[in-house]
Amino acid sequence: MGVDLIFRIAAIGILVAILNSLLEQTGRKEVALMTTVIGLVIILLMVSKEIVNLFNTVKSLFQF
Repeated sequence: MGVDLIFRIAAIGILVAILNSLLEQTGRKEVALMTTVIGLVIILLMVSKEIVNLFNTVKSLFQF
């Protein structure tokens, strides 16, 4: 896992926050909301891959 995942999540969060504020200032609140949702989905997919890896590691650890 490592620090790389944390930096990628932070970078996506910063980009989504900047895009969200820019889009809301221009009056495109619906597009800003969709940008936020897409950013959240991307982060959840990244984290879910790591959770699957964790479960596979625990499963292989306790197999006989």
